[in-house]
Amino acid sequence: MTDIAIPESFEFLFEDAPYKVMYGGRGSAKSHSIARALLVQGAMERHRILSCREFQNSISESVHKLFADLIDEYDLHDFYEIQKTTIVGRNGTEFLFAGLRHNVSKIKSFEGCTRVWVEEAQAVSKGSWDVLIPTVMRTAKSEIWVSMNPDLDTDDSYKRFILNPPEGALVRKINWNDNPFFPEGLRREMLSLREKNYDEWLHIWEGNTRHTLEGAIYANEMRQATEEQRIARVAYDQSAPVFTAWDLGWSDMTSIWFWQKIGFDIRVVDFYQNRMEALDHYISVIQRKPYRYERHFLPHDANQGQLSAGGKTIAAQLRQRGIPLSVLPQLPIAAGISAARNLFPRVWFDEQACADGLDCLRRYRYDVDQQTGQFSRKPLHDDASHGADAFRMLAVAINDPKPREERKKPIRPAFIGSNAGWMGAL
Repeated sequence: MTDIAIPESFEFLFEDAPYKVMYGGRGSAKSHSIARALLVQGAMERHRILSCREFQNSISESVHKLFADLIDEYDLHDFYEIQKTTIVGRNGTEFLFAGLRHNVSKIKSFEGCTRVWVEEAQAVSKGSWDVLIPTVMRTAKSEIWVSMNPDLDTDDSYKRFILNPPEGALVRKINWNDNPFFPEGLRREMLSLREKNYDEWLHIWEGNTRHTLEGAIYANEMRQATEEQRIARVAYDQSAPVFTAWDLGWSDMTSIWFWQKIGFDIRVVDFYQNRMEALDHYISVIQRKPYRYERHFLPHDANQGQLSAGGKTIAAQLRQRGIPLSVLPQLPIAAGISAARNLFPRVWFDEQACADGLDCLRRYRYDVDQQTGQFSRKPLHDDASHGADAFRMLAVAINDPKPREERKKPIRPAFIGSNAGWMGAL
């Protein structure tokens, strides 16, 4: 019998509970301990084990190698067979690996999993949790294991599992000082950061959340919206039309905000984003929603990009289907950010329907200049960019709710001679 060393702080993983939540800072051995516990449980009893994260484009981005290394370390090859994308046990236990975002159909195929380890859960969106949890939590044996180094206290995973954990959940904060194998090299690094930047040390090593990300572009605006309780339940008003604002992508996100203009207020009632989907997918999404649309606002590249369109531009495809739209002019990014900042005090967000979009706005930040190490004036291009870019489109569209060509022509005098008829041109 092979003894596999697991720190005492992870002993609760062998108790019965529907959710097991581990959070804290760097150096706590969360990933290694969870992987060891799953290897042990998979050997003791047949399990279908899914290891997943928000984004995984290939098996190399998963913890497949971590499991393989532990199988090598403890010489478990007589029991576990390491395959290219899976690991299987002699008793029928199976380890699977997947990304959550934009993979709904595949997630639904994991219904029979009895153990689901969601790693780096601080990055998992509300939309992904809303699909994963009801898919896998269908039997008494099903468990979801959550591991995270908390980031923002507004993150869905932090609120869902730490601030308001599900009934029966076992929640443990585990840090470097709970790790009996904590290496001396990491200890020196940890102590050095504590001396240089205590607040950063609290976040990285003690697992405390940040209130805002460094360099966050809309930090003040989001803080004000929170303090003024403009991130709340915002109901769709059936008497008013809905507008949308888009940012387009293929391998990157296509993001869409849905809003209504009620008096002076802008009520943002919904948000959607996805990637690697053709235009038909997004048309279907907006048509399934119960809204009465007036106009859809697209960025300038809608007259250029094709979004898997067989040669037709996105704007042309939408117009061909009778969908009312405006293509907004290209503005400097700084001008769009300024427009968004000016708009923020008027905006109310639906907290639930817009959760993933709000996450984009909180995480939208300036890039770091590689030469100076200081924040540049250029936003960082990452997964938060597209939702934030679509919000810039919303801010620009607010000032131009109808396309120029559909505005009524102004009435002006037309002076005519004595021989002309009564019908002058207006």
